[in-house]
Amino acid sequence: MVATDFLESLGIRPENPPLSTGRNWFGQTVKKRFDCVSPVDGRLIAHVGIAEQQHYETVLAAAQQAFKIWRRVPAPKRGEVLRKAALRFREAKKDLGSLVSYEMGKSLQEGMGEVQEMIDICDFAVGLSRQLYGLTMHSERPHHRMYEQWHPLGIVGIITAFNFPVAVWAWNAAIAAVCGNVTIWKPSEKTPLSAIACMNILSQVLEEEELPEGIFNLLVGDVQTIGETMIADPRVPLVSATGSVRMGKRVGAVVAGRMGRSLLELGGNNAVIVTPQADLKLAIPALVFGAVGTAGQRCTSVRRVFVHTSVYRQVRDALLKAYKSLRIGNPLDEKNHVGPLIDKDAVAKMQDALRIVHEQNGKLAWGGEVLKGTGYESGCYVVPALVEASPDMPIVQEETFAPVLYLFKYSGDVSDAIALQNAVRQGLSSSIFTNSLQEAEEFLSHWGSDCGIANVNMGTSGAEIGGAFGGEKETGGGRESGSDAWKAYMRRQTNTINFGSELPLAQGIKFEI
Repeated sequence: MVATDFLESLGIRPENPPLSTGRNWFGQTVKKRFDCVSPVDGRLIAHVGIAEQQHYETVLAAAQQAFKIWRRVPAPKRGEVLRKAALRFREAKKDLGSLVSYEMGKSLQEGMGEVQEMIDICDFAVGLSRQLYGLTMHSERPHHRMYEQWHPLGIVGIITAFNFPVAVWAWNAAIAAVCGNVTIWKPSEKTPLSAIACMNILSQVLEEEELPEGIFNLLVGDVQTIGETMIADPRVPLVSATGSVRMGKRVGAVVAGRMGRSLLELGGNNAVIVTPQADLKLAIPALVFGAVGTAGQRCTSVRRVFVHTSVYRQVRDALLKAYKSLRIGNPLDEKNHVGPLIDKDAVAKMQDALRIVHEQNGKLAWGGEVLKGTGYESGCYVVPALVEASPDMPIVQEETFAPVLYLFKYSGDVSDAIALQNAVRQGLSSSIFTNSLQEAEEFLSHWGSDCGIANVNMGTSGAEIGGAFGGEKETGGGRESGSDAWKAYMRRQTNTINFGSELPLAQGIKFEI
C-alpha cells in the first residue's frame, strides 16, 4: 500500500471544490464530481467537483477585475511574486512530486523533475521581468522617433494534458503572469489533484503579497462545459492548449473563428536516426529512456528509430537486452524504471495498436503484454513493446501514446534517413546519433529535420526550459517556455513620436491644405 501523507500536506481532501480564484475556493456544493483513481494501485485518491457554467462566469469576472490591477504592477515587481512562488514550490517539491507520480503514474524521479521544471520556469520569469525588450527604429522623417513596445493581452486560457499535470501549466502561467496577464487553468480531468495542490501552494504567496484574487485561476470541469466555453469566449484573447492533434484542430478552428490567438502543443511521433558513425554507448540508453520514460506518455517520447543496415542487428540486440532488464512496477519505488499507463483506456489503445501492427505485417520483437497479479492490480501496467516495422505501415504514421517503439532499417546516406523521419504529419522532436560532423550539420540544416526540436547525440525528450519548446506541422506550431516565447503572451505596439515643428508624411507624400 502506498503511503499518501503528502495528500494532507498539500491540502488535498476527500472532497475538493472545482474552482479557485487564487485566494478563494468555490463550488463546494456541486452535485457532479470526478473520481480520482491512481493508476499506481487502482485506489480512489479523492473526489473533485465538476465546475458548472456559472462557475466559469465567476472566474471570468474575477480574472477581468484582476487584470486591471495586475497589468499596472511593474514587471520586476511581478517577477518578485514569481520568485516567491518558486521558493514555495521548492519547499513542496518532494510532496508535490510524489502526488504527480501517484496521480499520473510517472516515476518519482520524473515527478520530482517535473516540479523542478516549475521552479526553473519561475526563476526564468524573474530574469525575464527585466528583459521584456522592444526595438528602436530609425524614421525616414526628420525629428521623428520610432520604437515598439509590448503590452499584456489580458486573460490567457491554459488547457493542459494529463502527462505533465503541473509543468506545462507553469510554463504558460509564469511567463504569462510576468508579462502582465492573468490566467485561467483547465487541467486534465485525469489529473486535477495536482492542479489543486499547485493552487493551494500559490495561494500562500498571493495572500502574503496582498494581491487580489483572479490573477491565477483554476477551473476543473469537462470539455463541453468549460473547455468549449473557454475557447469560444472572445474575452480570452489567447488559449494555450496541450493535447492530441484532434483536440488541437478543434481549439485552433474555434479560436481562429473569433479572431483570437491559440498556442498549440500537440502530437509528436518523434524519431531518432542512428548512423554507422553513432556512439552506441550514448544511443542505446537514450533510446530506452526516450521510449519508456513516463511509460511512453511524453509528447517527446521516441516512437520511431531509423537504424542504418550496417549497425541494425547490433542496435536491435542491444535494445532487446535493455528491454528485458526493465523493472516495471510502482513508480514511487525508485528501483523501478517504468510505471503504469494513465488508465485502462490507454492500455486498450496500446493493445489495439499492436493488433494493427500484426495486421500490417510488423514483427513484435518484445513486450506488449498487460501485467496482472500482485502489484499490478490497477490493470494499467504493460511491458514496453519493441516492434520491427516498415515505414510504409499506416500505423507508424500515427502517434500511439504508449511505450511502443518502432525499429526501421535504412540504407544509403543520412539524407535518406532524414526523408523517412520527415515523412509523417507531426514535427515536434527529433534526434541523430553520429560522430560525423557532415551528418550532424545536414540533419540540423534547413533541408534537414523539419521538427521544432532537433538534437545531436542525445534523445528526443528532456527539453530544458531555456529554449523555446514546440513543433511544426500537426504539432501545432506553438512555442512555450524559454527564448522569446514570451512574445506569444503579449501584443506588439509600434509607436512614432514627432518632436519637430512640421508634419512630414512617409513615402514623400505631399498633402497641403
